[in-house]
Amino acid sequence: MKLSLQNFSTLVEGMAASVQGAATTLLDLTVGSVLRAILEANASLALWLQWLIVQVLSTTRLATSSGADCDSFGADFGFARLPAVTASGQVVFSRFTPSLQALIPVGSLISTATNTQSFLIIADPTNPAYSAAQNGYVLAANIASVNVPVVAATAGAAGNVQPGAISLLSSAIAGVDTVSNMAALTGGLDAESDTAFKARFGTYLAGLSKATNTAIGNAISAIMQGLSYSVVENVDQAGDAQMGHFVVTVDDGTGDPSANLLATVQQAVDAIRPVGTSFAVQGPVVTLANISMTLMTDAPADHAQAVAAVATAIEAYVGALPVGGALSYTRLAQLAYDGASTVTNISGLLLNGATADLNPGSFGAVRAGVITVS
Repeated sequence: MKLSLQNFSTLVEGMAASVQGAATTLLDLTVGSVLRAILEANASLALWLQWLIVQVLSTTRLATSSGADCDSFGADFGFARLPAVTASGQVVFSRFTPSLQALIPVGSLISTATNTQSFLIIADPTNPAYSAAQNGYVLAANIASVNVPVVAATAGAAGNVQPGAISLLSSAIAGVDTVSNMAALTGGLDAESDTAFKARFGTYLAGLSKATNTAIGNAISAIMQGLSYSVVENVDQAGDAQMGHFVVTVDDGTGDPSANLLATVQQAVDAIRPVGTSFAVQGPVVTLANISMTLMTDAPADHAQAVAAVATAIEAYVGALPVGGALSYTRLAQLAYDGASTVTNISGLLLNGATADLNPGSFGAVRAGVITVS
């Protein structure tokens, strides 16, 4: 039912007409009269009650809800908002005098030059410098620097920082003088937005009790943000025909999803797959995109700044391509022009040494290789 809303003047006019219609003599309803004041007071109360009704209606429908109201609406259906994701990357700890051994403890904090974003040293058993016994990274004598993995202390897109942004040791580490990130820290995502939450809720409902592509896709997308996937039916992992078998290819943007992520996807898909079918979950076959181009910029423009902006734009676009998504050759030119307003022309544009699109196939993903912008 549609709610008919009225403004203050309409409410007062309606009340005045009702009161005058019930009276046998002419009433004094001029501005300042007692009866007019009573009617205006009642109209104010009606406006307030009308506002409360609108608020109730807006929070009892997902389409008009926001924030916590969206969360409570989804909770009634066992549907939750996807949490924020922490950014991660590598930093370099260095020192001026490498004469003695030093230890960089796991859990140490570092931050950006403005001290607005903090990052945490994490353990990486595959790092040659990592010592489980000492719970940290050993900077051996006569070694001036070591690469160490870090994650943002607070989840969210704010943890994605540019190269060179990290430069402060939040607390002193004996034998270490400086810290810096040679490459950008990436992967940070804010908590799922209201718009994305509402869109995913629709596919969630559409996939309930249905062993369809939509249901499989919803099961995968509900694991975490930033996942892309493809589902190919009636083939095996070699691409040969196999009826009743489907292959799920999933990626988290890195081109090399972890074994733990693939196992999680396996469990999610197995819970809703059609009975009598078999399936496989795999990471993508990565096709590296080696891109080169030469920019021409306005004479007074900062050419180096334009080169950096275009390279960043291309890397971000390629990194966001979904599983099975093709990289268009002509799209690279558009990215260059959009990346920096000072670019006037482009020459020598090559994609893997050619001028053709790059199509990774249903099991593949295009990821950035060597990007050379000059």
